[in-house]
Amino acid sequence: MQPIRIDEKRALAHLMDLLAIEGLSGSETKVAAAVKKKARAAGARPGWIKFDDAAKRIGDGYQVGNLIVTLPGTIKAPRRLLMGHMDTVPLCRGAVPVRRGNRIVSQGNTGLGADNRTAVACMVTVLENVLTRGLDHPPLTFCFTVGEEVGLRGALALRKKDLSNPKLGFNIDGGDPRDLWIGALGADRWEVDVRGVSAHAGVHPDHGVSAALIAARAIEDAAARGYFGKIRMKGKTGTANVGVIRGGEATNQVTDRVYVKGESRSHDVRFKARITDVWRAAFERQAKRVKNNKGVQGRAVFRSETDYDPFQIDRRAPVVLEAVAAAKQVGLKLRLRSAEGGLDANHVNAKGIPTVTMGAGQHGPHTVDEYVNVREYLDGCRLALRVATV
Repeated sequence: MQPIRIDEKRALAHLMDLLAIEGLSGSETKVAAAVKKKARAAGARPGWIKFDDAAKRIGDGYQVGNLIVTLPGTIKAPRRLLMGHMDTVPLCRGAVPVRRGNRIVSQGNTGLGADNRTAVACMVTVLENVLTRGLDHPPLTFCFTVGEEVGLRGALALRKKDLSNPKLGFNIDGGDPRDLWIGALGADRWEVDVRGVSAHAGVHPDHGVSAALIAARAIEDAAARGYFGKIRMKGKTGTANVGVIRGGEATNQVTDRVYVKGESRSHDVRFKARITDVWRAAFERQAKRVKNNKGVQGRAVFRSETDYDPFQIDRRAPVVLEAVAAAKQVGLKLRLRSAEGGLDANHVNAKGIPTVTMGAGQHGPHTVDEYVNVREYLDGCRLALRVATV
């Protein structure tokens, strides 16, 4: 067995370089260019490096697709996938990383981008070690995804053939490397176009049908049934939220249109659908109940789509056992957990690649208090290198 050691200064230099590069969702070009440059410097051949066509298929002005680096193996074994997303949230725009003791933080009043540049730097570190040290390894695919922060869009667009059909997947996106995420919930996103009838709110309010009233009553309806916030029903759990409400033009006008956006989440795919159905029924029911003096009803046009389905990997699955064994070899005891948010791994598992998620030291994502725990980042690099080698 090859010893697991890394050049910590190199690993941290990669991280500081990548944290300093701006790369919001859809605008990952500079991050990808830096990764390509580092991969080539480590000895990756040009033919091993490519972009898929995710940018074209996603649309919305995406600059690049998922960056994929494919290495042939030095031993005969199933191909392994290491992956992590390149994009950061807008709060990280202009981040200047500085090290303070065991932490790397943002110098200014911005997010840091540890979510998920820790993964990108970790993967670059693994790639560099594998190539420059001549470490024996199975066939490897490194995938740097786009658009994770806005709906896992890059992962959704991935094709197995572009990844060279890996059999085991290791997604890097988290904090303490002792946590191994073997499951994650699923989410539906829904929107409602609530239609009423406009009228003068002072002269003839009874002529109107208030879309605002319909929306308010629908939210109260679902909440009264226990389907708002944390949901517990007959052993099933989930969440629901209304995140956007827009509408109205003037205070003296009965609101004739309100737009509502919300979500439903659960680890159980059927219960997730049940939550969404409850919200659909609440809006449709209340739209029929709000009428004007002529008996004209309101209307609610409810649309929903699945962002991603939940997944749960068996604790005895090969990908889990490989991660646990690798962790033991680098002195870590893993805790098997399920995530309460969506991961790129949701879509990759749905494509038939069993994929767990590991941490590499990021904390406080999407806040100005975001930081990297340096010790955890380095442990994450060692764990990822162990997973990638034999």
